Amino acid sequence: MKAVRIEQLGGPEVLQYVDIDLADPAPGQVRLRHTAIGVNFIDTYHRTGIYPVPLPTTLGGEAVGVIEALGAGVSGFRVGERVGYCTQPLVGYAEAANVLAERLIKLPPTLSDDVAVASMLKGMTVQFLLTRCFAVQKGQTILWHAAAGGVGSIASQWARHLGVEVIGTVGSDDKRNLAHEYGCAHVLNTRTDDWVAKVREITHGTGVPVVYDSIGKDTWEGSLNCLAVRGMMVSFGNASGPVPPFAPAILSQKGSLYVTRPTLFNYVSTQQELQSTADDVFSRILDGTIKVHIHAQFPLKDARAAHVALHSRATTGAIVLRP
Repeated sequence: MKAVRIEQLGGPEVLQYVDIDLADPAPGQVRLRHTAIGVNFIDTYHRTGIYPVPLPTTLGGEAVGVIEALGAGVSGFRVGERVGYCTQPLVGYAEAANVLAERLIKLPPTLSDDVAVASMLKGMTVQFLLTRCFAVQKGQTILWHAAAGGVGSIASQWARHLGVEVIGTVGSDDKRNLAHEYGCAHVLNTRTDDWVAKVREITHGTGVPVVYDSIGKDTWEGSLNCLAVRGMMVSFGNASGPVPPFAPAILSQKGSLYVTRPTLFNYVSTQQELQSTADDVFSRILDGTIKVHIHAQFPLKDARAAHVALHSRATTGAIVLRP
């Protein structure tokens, strides 16, 4: 079968479309024939070494497909069943994979493959960030960076549904209208606006109780300066590079701030948590609260082009690979 693998770290050029063999599923695994594969920024962290992985490796940890075979001891699933995953080892950029049954997600029958794969990792990330990492409250004003991206677009809609006023940031003026459409009450361009001053102006000098920041290095200092006293900085990505080292004393100087660096995997560590989190996302898609925007689809063989698009920060929504 075909898969996209890397043998060395680097840019999109290290992605190789190759033939590999797939063994029978081991005990506790199922063999899944992929029908749609998710592309996420974390894939670029693995490719570049920001998050170290053993080499060589296949990339991608999110996909939807149909079960073709069950390993020994697997129960609760059947051959021919359509399922998804987003918290597996790196096996996603392939035509098929053997995956742990205990980390599979059951999908609603009316949810398409593309929408499912575009919403699992991104939607569940939003779910835990808004409801558990920092549980936003109706009437609050929050700051969300990259509000027109795949995660930000879901977050803006969800937060608006909860009665939260979202100040969203974008990296270009052509994304402003999109961010407004997704639910942002205010949209700021981090490259041209004095966005820290504008956040203070919007909040009448108080600042926001929480900043959700997936950009990293470029927005770190400004994000801290947008927080209210005892506010929380939720740093959950490194699109512009890792956050630089900082002295903890800076948090007290800026108002006894909190900082957290959460990951979805710690919020869906059990099968029950995983499925209930996914179900919350799916229910909000099916009832119309959230509309998932798919920016582009690429054939699996064109994964390099998908990564180039992701790095451009010109994407507005999810990218899907098709085997």
